[in-house]
Amino acid sequence: MTTTATATISSTTVTPGPHDVHTTLNYYAPLSTDEPPYQYANFEALPPGKAGTNVGSEAHPVVVHDVRGREAAFTLDANGFQYVRASATEREFTDDARIRAVYYPEVEALLKKETGGKRVFIFDHTVRRSPDKEDGKPGREHRGPVEAVHIDQTYEASRRRVEYHLPEDAPRLLASRVRLINVWRPIANPVAHKPLAVSDWQHLDDAHDLVPVRLIYPEREGATFSVRYNPAHRWHYLSVQTPEEVLLIKCYDSQEDRARLTAHTAFEDKTSPKDAPQRQSIEVRALVFDAE
Repeated sequence: MTTTATATISSTTVTPGPHDVHTTLNYYAPLSTDEPPYQYANFEALPPGKAGTNVGSEAHPVVVHDVRGREAAFTLDANGFQYVRASATEREFTDDARIRAVYYPEVEALLKKETGGKRVFIFDHTVRRSPDKEDGKPGREHRGPVEAVHIDQTYEASRRRVEYHLPEDAPRLLASRVRLINVWRPIANPVAHKPLAVSDWQHLDDAHDLVPVRLIYPEREGATFSVRYNPAHRWHYLSVQTPEEVLLIKCYDSQEDRARLTAHTAFEDKTSPKDAPQRQSIEVRALVFDAE
């Protein structure tokens, strides 16, 4: 198994001082109340006359606080997210087969090291790049940053992931601690445009703020959380995040006495240099088990 090496940031990298950002974030707003919130994963396979989603958004002003210089103050169990330094053998992330063969083992090793988990099952990844310049539209090869406050899975959908991917072992694995963690890394360049903001679990009202959204696939159904606006939310990001600075985002934890998830979203920083490269990133989603 390939191990993940600790990275040393080059002396040529410019590390700025804290840079809090005044911006707006897109929170949940219903488009209709005729049925519970839903979204089709594949808009090309919609039933006749059916809208792709009935989930809308409304923008609210927030301050996103820069954690640069105090990254160690935030942990998965206390806040729901954590920044770690880890290099990657893969640099381009253009070949899915190579990502699975080379990068997945590094992510598995990193998660075991940082969480103490005994077993890791990676079930998918997404590479995000700017839309095609020709038509400006996103596609599978150019899925841009998601500018909507969300969590990748609901509590129940996370448990169903275990049953879906590991049906024979699911009863035993679900009897122990289960976590679902998104491993997010910039590609090629430090992030200037559309950085990723994460919301501190300690300032989230999970009984009020979380809105389950049915996620409808052709062959099955999952669910994500959209998020209602709450002025108590506390948002953070890492300014000029480099490819060696990895963000671990907890999307589910079966343990209820600690941070259980983290809302997150891309956001606009109007002070970003206009000529800086557009954001590229990869996110790998993994189930982490305390049981083998």
